[in-house]
Amino acid sequence: MVTVASLILFPHILIAETQKEVIDKLEKFERKNISNLDPWDVAHLFGLTKVRRPSEWTSSKLLSLPVPKSNKQMSCLAEALYFEARGEPIKGQLAVGEVILNRVEDARYPSSICKVINQGTGRRFACQFTYTCDGKLETVHERQPYEMALKIAKILMTTHDRKLTRGSTHYHSNYVNPRWSKKFERIAKFGRHIFYRQPILVSQR
Repeated sequence: MVTVASLILFPHILIAETQKEVIDKLEKFERKNISNLDPWDVAHLFGLTKVRRPSEWTSSKLLSLPVPKSNKQMSCLAEALYFEARGEPIKGQLAVGEVILNRVEDARYPSSICKVINQGTGRRFACQFTYTCDGKLETVHERQPYEMALKIAKILMTTHDRKLTRGSTHYHSNYVNPRWSKKFERIAKFGRHIFYRQPILVSQR
């Protein structure tokens, strides 16, 4: 809908054309520009992607939102969420994503999402994320969980405040007990994953 404010921005046009013609042109202009936007961004424009806290993200809310367009880094993040955390509570998936983004901003790790996820891949016992070195092809078989992962990746890369894990750089499943977990500060637990923050002066290797 064209607002009064829109008309005020084009006072010189009103002199030459009728108000109806101007409204028609503005509506066509707005429709054209909205059609070029990412559907997720349109939803965000209308306030549909805003939450006050991470706990407000529910499966039903995410399912109601459009699947966002993706770039390489976002696809890497969504893939990691799908293989590492699908089936986990939404907060648990957000927390796994936080670890990846926290590493991107940590000088001890690579400076891009894809590089963080694939660090050590192909070298024995060097993989940082299990699914990248389990010998299986990274093939997505479940469409809905993957679309959910894309939406969570979009949230993580845009509006999420990353306070769930308070700077955590590591996590592990609750059925394993890696050596580094005895040296790092335990921060939180979401679903089956336990999260830790790597001390500045302690190397993980």
